[in-house]
Amino acid sequence: MRIAEMFARKAKEKRPALIAYVTAGDPSPDRTPAIVAALERGGVDLIELGVPFSDPIADGPVIQAASERALAAGTNVPRVLEIAEQIRQKSQIPILLFSYLNPLLRYGMDALAKDAVRAGVDGVLLTDLTVEEAGDRVPKLRQAGLDTVFLASPTSPARRLELVARYSSGFVYLVSRTGVTGERQTLSDSIGTLVGSLRQVTQLPLAVGFGISTPDQAAQVGRLADGVVVGSAFVRLLEQYGQSDELESRLETYARSLSEALEGVAA
Repeated sequence: MRIAEMFARKAKEKRPALIAYVTAGDPSPDRTPAIVAALERGGVDLIELGVPFSDPIADGPVIQAASERALAAGTNVPRVLEIAEQIRQKSQIPILLFSYLNPLLRYGMDALAKDAVRAGVDGVLLTDLTVEEAGDRVPKLRQAGLDTVFLASPTSPARRLELVARYSSGFVYLVSRTGVTGERQTLSDSIGTLVGSLRQVTQLPLAVGFGISTPDQAAQVGRLADGVVVGSAFVRLLEQYGQSDELESRLETYARSLSEALEGVAA
């Protein structure tokens, strides 16, 4: 319920949620809890904790490189769950496990659902699980107490948007444009249309990601959606300062700049 409670709180505050993606284990598994703590101090409301994968087809070069670093550091699904548990010992920030399907299938979906809840994870987003194939897996995750978040894109037909709304809980993740993750100089004009289409089929909060990297872009999206997702820009800082004592302070400062941009902004 942490995800739903967080969005309800943000709605009362009349401001969108700031959601941050980080790859668990980058630059090292032991450092990820401190990274999350820095992001939370900077105003992040929800953490997408990425499970590193050897073939992240939906990700651009920045997050692909982060997966490679995390895998080289020995990060796997059991270690990601340990990281989540360490975060949960000190924080109640909502945690969304962000993964491709294959690593979790290898772990076992029944075991994953049980162990994720035990570790304090609140939900799961499987980037390459289509809603048409979700019927067998969603009930197991939901019964364990996990939210299931699905992706909607500007090219999704009306029928798929309906299925995304049906199988999602917690919130719906709207991909702002087609293509892979990565920072962009400008945002797609299709965001408003996609948000409007989803508003017609669900009352769940809507969060928009892919390509958002500046405070101005965050504010622009925040005027349309209930949540703003930033990933590659945070991961780039992990790449630049991963071996430096400055990493946590850099992340906190950048997160604060995005959070401050969302003050007084409401969909």
